[in-house]
Amino acid sequence: MKAAAWVDGGSRGNPGEAGCGVVLELDGTRELHHLYIGRATNNVAEYAGLLAALERARAAGVTEITVHSDSELLVKQMTGAYRVKQPHLQKLWLAAQQLARAFARFSARHVPRAANAEADHLANVAMDGRSSTLPRPKGLG
Repeated sequence: MKAAAWVDGGSRGNPGEAGCGVVLELDGTRELHHLYIGRATNNVAEYAGLLAALERARAAGVTEITVHSDSELLVKQMTGAYRVKQPHLQKLWLAAQQLARAFARFSARHVPRAANAEADHLANVAMDGRSSTLPRPKGLG
């Protein structure tokens, strides 16, 4: 089964209250998820969104996935164009790489912020309500 995901993370302060949003399209259905992270940086929140999307997709039986994100850093680190220098992001990157390898096909695409508005909205829902519709990703710690 193929899927597409749109992910976004945000923090109010850097670090500050953080959350992420995930829009997952699979087999003609759309799942909307948000996840409250607590105190974290924006980049940690971006990775949390990616990890949550990949874990949910695997649980749903997805074998091929394309992830869309407005975080250039996240996409370029996942595709190997940028190195991961920060130690706290290295463990998140490694967890995301391991999850990505579990799919027969994985790709990450950078999209303009306007094209990721729904995932951004869901990240704000998570921060506003300090609530989640997905479990905390295992790779997030």
